[in-house]
Amino acid sequence: MEVASLSDVGLQRANNEDSYLYWEPENDLDFKDKGRLGVIADGMGGYEGGQEASRLAVQTVCETYMNARTADPRAALYDAFTLAHTRIQGYGLEHPELLGMGTTCTALAILDRELFFAHVGDSRLYLVRNRSVSKLTRDHSYVSRLVESGIVRSEDAETHPQRHILTAALGSGTELTPDVSPKAIRLEDGDDLILCTDGLWGQVTEKELILAVEGAGAEQTCLALVKLALERGGPDNITLQVLRCKFGEATSD
Repeated sequence: MEVASLSDVGLQRANNEDSYLYWEPENDLDFKDKGRLGVIADGMGGYEGGQEASRLAVQTVCETYMNARTADPRAALYDAFTLAHTRIQGYGLEHPELLGMGTTCTALAILDRELFFAHVGDSRLYLVRNRSVSKLTRDHSYVSRLVESGIVRSEDAETHPQRHILTAALGSGTELTPDVSPKAIRLEDGDDLILCTDGLWGQVTEKELILAVEGAGAEQTCLALVKLALERGGPDNITLQVLRCKFGEATSD
């Protein structure tokens, strides 16, 4: 697995409220049980509030996943998200000036060649395979609801002026039910996984995601996509993580 991450403040924000993390165990036994974990979060609620919310999210998700006793990665991710939600709310109560802070969060876990993920908000997980792209996550946003209701066409959703209004976030509201992948997705050699905040997907098309990964390494893909988002104004913080699957013949079916 080739992994690279990159975050940029963008051209219109003073501070970066995004956070990200990649983790894998150091010893082979734990690696067999836990695999790899990638997490990305986009904070909201002002400079300090957004930063703290996204930091708490990635830290809590990682710690909870690392220490989970369950062998089911989906259950571990679900528990990690619900605990992160509670911690962010608790932190807001302890620091009244940050009350109302929240964050999106999208996390993936890869065990052997199986992909699992959990998600809240509008940060996204894409799978690029054989020159086609699939958006694996569903945005928790006002516009997404309009699309599901047939009021807005899906092709218009990406540029809708209200596309950034969220209907769910970690730390926001009393009840939280994170989306968790219904089943494992079997990864193939050459697959590319892209975790990204809306500062990227709001400026870059799915076709451009495909072009960016084609013939490039994970680090080069990150640099190319951030550059593209900046050339288009960089109105928000831009964060992404790229995981390229290189299984080779030794682990092929």
